[in-house]
Amino acid sequence: MRRLAALLALLAAPAWSDDAGEFDYYVLSMSWSPTWCAIEGDARGAAQCDRRFGWILHGLWPQYERGYPEYCDTTEADPSRAETAAMADIMGDGGLAWYQWKKHGRCAGLPSGAYFDAARTAFGQVAKPDVFRRLDEPVALPARVVEEAFLEANPELFSEAITITCRDGRIQEARLCLTRDLAPRRCGLDVIRDCSLGDALMDPIE
Repeated sequence: MRRLAALLALLAAPAWSDDAGEFDYYVLSMSWSPTWCAIEGDARGAAQCDRRFGWILHGLWPQYERGYPEYCDTTEADPSRAETAAMADIMGDGGLAWYQWKKHGRCAGLPSGAYFDAARTAFGQVAKPDVFRRLDEPVALPARVVEEAFLEANPELFSEAITITCRDGRIQEARLCLTRDLAPRRCGLDVIRDCSLGDALMDPIE
């Protein structure tokens, strides 16, 4: 009985540590801004929701094959307010950049400037399907259509390297799995969890 309990405890234990620089790959998370605004941002009066954002950078997350590190200790200095504010053009708000640095960026083992440069590079190298910017009214569509649009716009991608998530019946995020050199790679099993909705709502950019 004790052996069984010990085995179960071992299996339940995290297969990762929160040591800065120790991770296997990145997840590039991009949010559909109208969804966040409809669920949270509009009620907060968020400045992000006054601008015509489509896909914005949520974060560049160090990831293990199973699980991920967070809030790591690092010897690197925290970014200045000007540095985080400079990310607002692709993240919607400098406050999000600061939060992402605290939770995820410190785990990359990079100086803050290099981390934000990597995040900007990763975000910039992804072609965002133009069809979604042309929406003039809310549409209900299968989540797989969003994935297929990204695959068509980015020939170097493949289905196991991208996942689409939903929240409250809406298209929420596109998450791309990248090597530490920012090349597409297969996602870990805990990341490949595509939204299976056939009628996910997608609001237009207003």
